[in-house]
Formats: sequence, C-alpha cells, structure tokens
Amino acid sequence: MKEVIKNLSEFRNRPLAERSKTIAPVLMSLLWLCAIAGVAFLWNLGNIGLVDETEPLFAEAARQMTVTGDFITPYFNGETRFDKPPLIYWLMAVAYRTLGVNEWAVRLPSALCAIGLTCLGFYTLSRSKSKEEGSSAADSVADVTDVTETSQKSEGIFSKSLTPPLFLSTPWIGAALIALNPQTIAWGRTGVSDMLLSACMCSALLAFFLGYTLEEQREKAEVTTVSASRFPNKWYLTFYVLIALAILAKGPVGIVIPSLIVGSFTLYLGNFRQLWREMRPVSGILIILAIALPWFILVTLANGQTYIDSFFGYHNFQRFTEVVNKHSAPWYFYFLVVLLGFAPWSIYLPVAIARTRFWQRSYWRRQPRSAQLSLFALFWFGCIFGFFTIAVTKLPSYVLPLLPAAAILVTLLWGDIIAGKEPENRRIKLEKKANSLPKSLLVTYIVNIVFLLILAGATFYCYNWLGDDPAMPNFPEALQQSGLLIVGGAIWITAAMAIALLLWKRQQRWILVANFIGLVAFIIFGLTPAYNLVDINRQLPLRELSKVVVQQKLPGEELMMIGFWKPSLVFYTQDPVTFYRLPRGAKDYIEESNNHTSPTILVLGYPHKFVEFGLQPNQYQLLDSRGAYQLARVPRKAFLK
Repeated sequence: MKEVIKNLSEFRNRPLAERSKTIAPVLMSLLWLCAIAGVAFLWNLGNIGLVDETEPLFAEAARQMTVTGDFITPYFNGETRFDKPPLIYWLMAVAYRTLGVNEWAVRLPSALCAIGLTCLGFYTLSRSKSKEEGSSAADSVADVTDVTETSQKSEGIFSKSLTPPLFLSTPWIGAALIALNPQTIAWGRTGVSDMLLSACMCSALLAFFLGYTLEEQREKAEVTTVSASRFPNKWYLTFYVLIALAILAKGPVGIVIPSLIVGSFTLYLGNFRQLWREMRPVSGILIILAIALPWFILVTLANGQTYIDSFFGYHNFQRFTEVVNKHSAPWYFYFLVVLLGFAPWSIYLPVAIARTRFWQRSYWRRQPRSAQLSLFALFWFGCIFGFFTIAVTKLPSYVLPLLPAAAILVTLLWGDIIAGKEPENRRIKLEKKANSLPKSLLVTYIVNIVFLLILAGATFYCYNWLGDDPAMPNFPEALQQSGLLIVGGAIWITAAMAIALLLWKRQQRWILVANFIGLVAFIIFGLTPAYNLVDINRQLPLRELSKVVVQQKLPGEELMMIGFWKPSLVFYTQDPVTFYRLPRGAKDYIEESNNHTSPTILVLGYPHKFVEFGLQPNQYQLLDSRGAYQLARVPRKAFLK
C-alpha cells in the first residue's frame, strides 16, 4: 500500500507534459478494450431470438427461479434440470430483474464474462511485458503505458529490438486475439454456461500467473513480513475465488483442469514445493469450500440421490468415459475445432508453440518467473487439449478455455515479429541476410494466404451444405440470394491479397493488421447479417407462433409439440409444453392423461408430422402457420382413432 501511495505521489509530482504522455496511452487502451467488447460481444447482442436447442433451456430455468423463488433446484418445463450448477441461472435471474425477461438479459452474463476475461488478459500481458522489459516500480500507476517503452537491457531469450507503436503493442494484440476469434465470439454471445466457465477458469489461471510473478517480486524486495503471512497473496486469493465460481459454473471440471495445469507447469520447472508453500493450499481449499460447497449440500438435501446420480454420474463421469447424447467424434476432432474456432490466428500456433522451446527444461528453469508466460500458456493449452481429447464425449465448446492460452502464445510470437526480435542464435545469420525471413515464418505466411483463400471458397459455396435443417428448408436459397456469401468471400480474398502484397514488400508486421481488419469486416458485414437471416428463417416463426399460442390458448388447454423438440416455445409462451416424437407415445399419453378440463389440445409441428400422427386436415382447426411450422387445435379424440 505504501508503494502504491508513493507511486501515485511521484505521478502527481511529474510535469504536466509528462503526465499527459502517461494518461494518453491509458485512455487509448481503454477505448481499444471498449471497441473490442462492442464489436465482439455487445453489438446486436439481443437483436435475435434465443437459438434452439440449448440456449432456451438455460433461459427458461433461470426464469423459473425468478417465478418460483427456488434458487437451489433448477427446473425446466416442470422437471428438474441437473445438467449444470446454478451460477449461470443466478446471473441470468439478476439480469431479468434488471433488464426484464428478454434476450439481452439471457446473453449479458456471457458477454460480460468474455469482456472481463479480455480485460484481465490485457492487464496480464501489460504487466508481464513491462516486467520483462525492466520497467520501474514507479510506473505501476499506469501499467499500460509500459508497453510503449523499451529498455536497453535484454533479459529474455531475445536480443534488443525496436519499439512498436502502441496499437501494435503486445497487450493490444493480446486483447484482440483473446476476444476476436470465431469460437469466443459465438459463446460470448450465447446464453449458456460455457463462457462463464471459460471466463472463471481462464481468469483464475491468469490470476495464478500474476500471483506467481508477484511472489518473485517480493523475494527480490525481501519483504519478510508479507511472506510470513498465513494467507496467500492477493492474486492467489483471486485464483481460489475464481476456481470456486468455476465449480459453481460447471462442476468439478472447474478445479480439476486448473489443478492439472498448475501442477504440471510447476513440476516441469521443479518448484512445486516452493509454490505449495506460497499458495497456502489449505487456506485456498477452505475458501473454495466456503463459496462452492453450500449449494451442493442444499441441492443434495432437496433432491437426494437423484441429483447425485444425474449431475455427478451422468453429466460428469459418464461424459468423460462414454458417449453422451450421441456427441462422439474422432481423435483429431479438436485439431479441426481449434483450426476453425481460432481462425485466422490458429495458422500461427505451430510456430508460436515451437518458439517456446519447451524441450529445453534447463533453460526455462533459469528464467525469471515474469519471462515464463509463454511456457505457462503452453501447459494451459496442452493440458486442456489433451484432457478433452481423451474424453469420449466431444463438443466444440469443451475446448473454449484453451483459446486464451492460444491467444497468448500467438500474441507473444507477433509481439516479437513486430518488434523485430529474433532468437540470439539466429542473430548472426540475420545480420548477413537482413532482408530474409525465417523459413518457418515464411511458410506460415504462405499458409495464412492459402487458408484465407480456402475460407473464401468455402464461404462462396457453403449454401450447398446447409439444406438438411427441416426448421428452415428455404434458408440455402435465401442465403444465396442475400448476397452475403459474395460479400464474405470477397472480404477473405481481399485480406489474402493484402497479406500477399505485404509479404512481397517485406512488411510482415502489418500482416497481423490485415488479418485483423479482414476478420472484423467479415464479422460486421458477413457474419452478423447471416445470423439475422438464420433467425428470420429458423427462430422467428416459433416466436410468432408463441404469441399466437398465448392469444389463442383456452383455460386448461394443453400445448403439445409433435415430432421435434424446440424448447424456445416454453420460454416464449411461459407455459409447459408436452413433447412427443413418436405417434404411439403421444396416443398412449393422451389415453392415460387425467387432464379432462379441455377437450382440445394445441398442437405445433411440421405439416408432414401431422400426417405421420394420423391427423387429417378435416380433424383439426388450423390456427396459424409460420415458416416450416403450423399450429392447430386438435380434439383429443382425433389422436385416439
């Protein structure tokens, strides 16, 4: 605290011109973070309806909590929902109370989590960079300004380099790469628990690294009074709190994976025992238990063995050891997920990983902690990738938490490229051949160009692969006629041509900018309008029919969906919905039903499903039809013939 006050005092005593130079980069960095957050996560966040099938499950369970006041046991459509712990439902419920029950409130927790993770990533990179470059403690009042200063002292594996402009500094690049990739954007704009888990887990890992480097500073400063404390430092405490929140977001995986990453990282470096003493794990476990355990106790007391079998047995252990809900995939599945989900930055991952020289253990053990961020990011990436590759059930969202690690690795690579840094053992060769590019980077730049051209081709012809969704049978034609495919493909071709020109001109530091502009342009002019088009064709008809249901439903009349399951209907009608995929099941249910308060049933389905269920047009009253769906009032006896 005394050091902070001293730094603030020194900052106030600086000349006005010097203070202005310090404040300007801070304000520019804040504007940069706001711009990233706006484009990636907030722009048009609530402009489209909830997307079936998963998002409405979370939205309705949270709404049920606000209606019933039961914040312990989640319910959906009258049944318990033990898929996930309650933190995401609680956050949505708070948003409902603040913004009302709408799409903005459903998605805002995910968006804020993604923004928070991006900002902490920016802060971590700025701190790590400033320490690596030898910035003074007096500058800690404005850490983001340190990235624009380069010390003449070289402390890492790289030689002395040039100072990049602020907008090409490492923290700015890192924030952009953490936020602006397809998978993070998708989950940061979706009202489910995946981004909440990723933000809590990844922020915990960033907090761990900040605490890890803070201990090194204390050792250098010989602060014996702090080291004798019974409690971990502030960042380790933050790590424990975020781990507890990760557990409340998605269960045991919230502590298993961070423990695996931290444990393997410190075992590799040989400082596990030292870290054990620093982190005071007994205090940490007590903090985690105090935050996370009460809900697990309460929900178990309320639901008993049913909850234990469903959550721990089915949704955790069984997902890891068996295929659940037909979510199987080949062993190379996550290679493709990372390639596309982290595009276009994923092209640079192999070079970024190789440049860590992770096989040189003795080298890394000699490095100061502040210089070990790339190695930590590599363990972070590798542990999550390996863990979920081993798991039998596979989903793209499972590897969402490794993307910030991938972003850090690629960011550090690009930071060195832009600053003109090269490994010491290459310096002599580069002096002899100043205009040459390292072979690995040259190949990667060429692959970058080819990859963008492939993306352009896939964008032009993707309408041929989109015709198997019965909920929007006319979508491929609508997409083709919209001109969005031409716009999207043209953006990627333009980006590829720009990169080729920059490579020819030996201006490789601007290749990052070309990728960035291409991605942002594609998001604004291609992807966002395409989302709106999907909503119009797939989800809007259900929302419109939900309004008809609310207007037409008679007292005691039941609503049934036949042949498919669209949970958004439950959320938008705010009424229970009976679902049956097969005719026999529906008939048996109606025969055994005790609901005789209404002789009719509201039925929603595809027209051909009515025929499959044996319903003829003269047996029911058609109330409305929208898109691929129709809504009808059917006498109960029509099902029993």
